[in-house]
Amino acid sequence: QVRMVESGGGLVQAGGSLRPPCAVSGIAFSWYDRGWYRQAPEKQRELVAVMSSSCSTKYGDSLRGRFTVSRDNAKNTVDLQMNSLQPEDTGVYYCTAVLRLDAYWGQGTQVTVSS
Repeated sequence: QVRMVESGGGLVQAGGSLRPPCAVSGIAFSWYDRGWYRQAPEKQRELVAVMSSSCSTKYGDSLRGRFTVSRDNAKNTVDLQMNSLQPEDTGVYYCTAVLRLDAYWGQGTQVTVSS
């Protein structure tokens, strides 16, 4: 059974930081592209950051430099370091792992940034 469990969300003031981890089990994680998406209220889910199995990275518009994705294959985790958070970063953050047609998602963790 594949499990992806995010944690570490919460309420933070503008300018603050969060680092939600995602613990993954049940798949050969190192083979997968892995990363984070987010969804704000009444908006579509959008890319935050992904890291391929070869460790190349891709970030959503304007997020590179503030957000950093990292992974630990030994621990089967994918973390998201978020700095200089702004109210527009508020949303539910989902971690994901993708290999060809297989895609797995966590249940999401709420991040709320107050002004």
